Amino acid sequence: MDSKGFKKEVLPLKDKLYRFSLRLLGDQDEALDAIQEVFIKLWNIREKLENYKSVEALAVTVTKNHCLDRLKAKKTVSIEGKRFAGGIIDEERDTVKSTETKERAEIVKKLISQLPLQQKMIIQLRDIEGYEFEEMEEILDINVNTIRVNLSRARKKIKDQYYNYENHRDVKNKGFAGEIL
Repeated sequence: MDSKGFKKEVLPLKDKLYRFSLRLLGDQDEALDAIQEVFIKLWNIREKLENYKSVEALAVTVTKNHCLDRLKAKKTVSIEGKRFAGGIIDEERDTVKSTETKERAEIVKKLISQLPLQQKMIIQLRDIEGYEFEEMEEILDINVNTIRVNLSRARKKIKDQYYNYENHRDVKNKGFAGEIL
């Protein structure tokens, strides 16, 4: 692949790779550094990129592995996303609704950050980035059935915990509401 092909096929993946690395690393600067290093790795193997069925799947896989290596090196498993890509807030909504929507997004973001690493990656790839199961299978090196089971469990856990939070919202410093906030 020449530099034009690289610019056309690989560089447009920057935002997806950034969001994915941010979800895993939990720090904007580290995520940006990781993406730069991933692009360098991909650039160094640019002649071989045409041999891959999906350059995007390869790029996400390289990003995942690089981020996991960084986490292992730091010996830190505290992964918190700083950005939640769900739900677009319409500027014309009134302030109260806008605040409630932002609050809900923050709660869901925190719930996602509390998931086990594998479920967190699956939620990010499927629900936030919109990858198909077959692409996720290639990226994560996990079979589709395992992905589906983990996705279902992660969604159920988030749904249950969010429901629990909403039902116990008025209870202060007690139970789930105190734990999440």
